[in-house]
Amino acid sequence: MAEEFDLVILGGGTGGYVAAIRAAQLGLKTAVVEKGKLGGTCLHNGCIPSKALLRSAEVYQTAVKSEEFGIVTGDVKIDFSKVQDRKNKVVDQLYKGVQHLMKQGKITVYEGLGRILGPSIFSPMPGTISVEMNDGSENEMLIPQNIIIATGSRPRTLPGLQIDGEMVLTSDEALKLESLPHSIIIVGGGVIGIEWASMLNDFGVEVTVLEYADRIIPTEDHDISKEMLRLLSKKGVKFVTGAKVLPETLKTDGSVVISAEVNGTKEEFTAEKMLVSVGRSANVEGIGLENTEIVKEKGYIETNEFFQTKETHIYAIGDCIGGLQLAHVASHEGITAVEHMAGQKPERLDYSLISKCVYSSPEAASVGLTEEQAKKEGYELKIGKFPFRAVGKALVYGEADGFVKIIADKKTDDILGVHMIGPHVTDMISEAGLASVLDATPWEIAKTIHPHPSLSEAIGEAALAVDGLAIHS
Repeated sequence: MAEEFDLVILGGGTGGYVAAIRAAQLGLKTAVVEKGKLGGTCLHNGCIPSKALLRSAEVYQTAVKSEEFGIVTGDVKIDFSKVQDRKNKVVDQLYKGVQHLMKQGKITVYEGLGRILGPSIFSPMPGTISVEMNDGSENEMLIPQNIIIATGSRPRTLPGLQIDGEMVLTSDEALKLESLPHSIIIVGGGVIGIEWASMLNDFGVEVTVLEYADRIIPTEDHDISKEMLRLLSKKGVKFVTGAKVLPETLKTDGSVVISAEVNGTKEEFTAEKMLVSVGRSANVEGIGLENTEIVKEKGYIETNEFFQTKETHIYAIGDCIGGLQLAHVASHEGITAVEHMAGQKPERLDYSLISKCVYSSPEAASVGLTEEQAKKEGYELKIGKFPFRAVGKALVYGEADGFVKIIADKKTDDILGVHMIGPHVTDMISEAGLASVLDATPWEIAKTIHPHPSLSEAIGEAALAVDGLAIHS
């Protein structure tokens, strides 16, 4: 027998389950269809497990360097099985938390694959959901007033580059490694590639990064890319930029061997394993889009500013629509979509106000325009930079590399962008995010008295530096 709902969400990842909670708060009878586990990629194959591994790598390096702090620990060793155990415990605890939130919100969860059906006896419009249950029981039929597609994404590979899960990995397989390789080639120097390069290097793995662009993390400000390259190179990571990987040269007989064109020359690279980190593809196959008028562009679902597809009762959010493929973005897209369908008249999501983070060591974080983007848009700029080496708390931590950079409009004094690299900047960027939401000026940030000693003093000093007024510079 078919069951009716106000909203059915295809996908229980970060975007999907947050949307479900908001819908429940607004009194909508809501169901989530998830073929894997609630929490999706972020919780099980992305954000959380990778950050748990990064934290273990950080602790290992702290122990290795402990004598600098007067602490003699003896021979420090990695027990990678325990590293993985801790990661799994963190993930499991959060997974149980999401399950509890679904029960608390009286949200019905169907464990299976949901497909959108065309017009039928149940509905004159496309939208009835057939759920192929994981347990093999008879398909469930759901009749929603509205649908949110939140099916996420999966790791992409290069054409012709076969992922075998043993020698050639994506991040999915890398998260499940039972032991650390002696060496690894990472194809792709974007955010995910850099986080893995940093983590594995800190664990003692020999790392080589092959990046097609002329710089690593190419979406970040040039100064951030340059500093990240300098600091990770100093730690022993080898970078090759302008490298066009040649998939047809791949050999996996005992070790991974692959060639790349670098500055017109063919170079060969060898390692125990290879991690392919070249972006993510939307999960839009097999969910019944062909039974609707929904439009796709370059593999992603097209939506309007409130995340409605061409079928106005069907919304789409998160990685499956492209854009900023970040968990916190998907969450807010979901909230906006739910509030729109519920007649709440939400504000349009302003992507220029969204913070982006790189959880490597050093960390990087940003919000707003890069210097290059601001110049391209015709702004006349004034820029303030302040180094962490002049901040007492950074010296106390033993992490004095990096800086804060604030970009402002010379005519209006408005902040256009804030970029950071250094210790704990992923925790500090929200101050800059709030400043951006409030359309603040550097003067207003400088008038915010930052406690001493704190790493956040670098933000206040960078704000002063915009007008040449930094105190400790």
